[in-house]
Amino acid sequence: MSKKKPIIFAVDDEPQVLSALQRDLRKQYRKEYKVMSTTSVKEALETLQELKNKNEVVALFLSDQRMPEMLGVEYLEQAVEVFPEAKRVLVTAYSDIEAAIKGINDVQLDYYITKPWDPPEEKLFPVIQDLLDVWQMNYKPGFNGIRILGYQFSPKSHQIKDFLAGNLVPYQWLDIEQSEEAQQLATLNNIDYKNLPAVFFEDGEFLTNPSLLDIGSKTGHQSQASDTMYDVTIIGAGPAGLSAAVYGGSEGLKTLLIERRAPGGQAGTSSRIENYLGFPSGLSGQDLSRRAITQATRFGIEFLSPVQVTNIETKDNYKIITLDDGKTIHTRAVIVTTGVDYRKLEAPGMNDFTGAGIYYGAATTEAAACRDKDVYIVGGGNSAGQGAMYLAKFARHVYIVIRKPNLNFSMSQYLIDQIAGTENITLLPYTTITAAKGSDHLQQIVLQNVQTKAEEEREAGALFIFIGAKPYTEWIDLEVLRNQRGFLETGRELLKYHEFHKAWIPQREPFLLETSVPGIFAAGDVRAGAMNRVASAVGEGAMAIKFVHEYLAEN
Repeated sequence: MSKKKPIIFAVDDEPQVLSALQRDLRKQYRKEYKVMSTTSVKEALETLQELKNKNEVVALFLSDQRMPEMLGVEYLEQAVEVFPEAKRVLVTAYSDIEAAIKGINDVQLDYYITKPWDPPEEKLFPVIQDLLDVWQMNYKPGFNGIRILGYQFSPKSHQIKDFLAGNLVPYQWLDIEQSEEAQQLATLNNIDYKNLPAVFFEDGEFLTNPSLLDIGSKTGHQSQASDTMYDVTIIGAGPAGLSAAVYGGSEGLKTLLIERRAPGGQAGTSSRIENYLGFPSGLSGQDLSRRAITQATRFGIEFLSPVQVTNIETKDNYKIITLDDGKTIHTRAVIVTTGVDYRKLEAPGMNDFTGAGIYYGAATTEAAACRDKDVYIVGGGNSAGQGAMYLAKFARHVYIVIRKPNLNFSMSQYLIDQIAGTENITLLPYTTITAAKGSDHLQQIVLQNVQTKAEEEREAGALFIFIGAKPYTEWIDLEVLRNQRGFLETGRELLKYHEFHKAWIPQREPFLLETSVPGIFAAGDVRAGAMNRVASAVGEGAMAIKFVHEYLAEN
């Protein structure tokens, strides 16, 4: 992103005077400031709104006093409502000095300049430079990127923040109840608060209550396939899917990768992965995802996001993939790498506050909102541990709630050691959460000791849930064999199913990662028997491409 220059904005209805003023200002200040001008007050006010929407900043206003549309002092009164920190200079004829003096009181005018100002080196530049120096002393460059206006405890606001964070799109969060900038933008653009969240883009355009697809389109994400036939289509861009995309593209297969939310899967939400080979200092899930998607696209794969696959059908040796917009894609082979979702915590109040204080994963997205609060984490796996360590940097205290006596059953030792050495993290063993309470957002939780059944109500700033592994396979209508927990069965494990022998047609056993439908493979956490580690998912993604090659060679 290029750094935006502060703006010097001049208005004068006399074209010759304005041209001279613009010439002198650009000659002196063009290196550090952008000089803009107009002869119309109406156009100026419209332009100021556009500049505000683009998150530009005006350092100094210069305005003629006598203009037919509006007096200069009146114009400055409206202009400084949009950019209140800007310095204000009135350009007057000698006969209007009295109006200028009055303007000092009415709009806190900083200075007035009489026409003509020749030579500018004596009568213009010293005044302007002094004002700009004072302005620069208090100026803090603003955020340059997407801004989200919304309510902190709005599920839709959380969904948008989570989507942008997962796709590595920088954004600034503006809470409408606390941010003056958010309130000003809403008022300036006549945005009704009931239509929030609103997303402002760098070009000044904004969307109210947008869908993720709308945001994806504005941020350069591709949602339409460029072709109708592919060698292999990978559904899910977690570590297994990204690995398969890299190897599929590098080995010359026409490869399509489809992701419903953001690349990285559950691993993408991890603040720090420290046991991944080759990264002794660890790396974030987002960094791993960024590197992988860059590598895959460099090999020419096509990436669709955010796009939902709703079904797979087979016809002859081809697979027909249906998307949520009703369009279809034909492919010779499919690799399902949709991973798992966190299991829902079933207790009164949980559904009421999901996205409004209760979050599944998303520790990095909502961490800043947890500053100086007591927050709770449910779960004893590595994702929960990584989330706890990250939240501990912001929250007053982090409590990890588990049913078991300790973390040794499910968490890597390096995380257990880190948690034990962090003063503001406390483990609550033999504990469950039996209820969530609040008004429009989570405010209290009820803890129960599983041994004594004693209950305790506590204040909670947020609750993050990292429990269980529910495979994301409900969207598949095709008869693909799953185990009792819903994970896709593959390879020789299929041989124990009576239904498999009735339906399997090829005169061979299924390949190691092949499902009960020839040409449809599964890799990563969605597969029954997977190891649930990033490294193993990456390995399975690469292996799946090997078996795709073998499948395509026989069909």
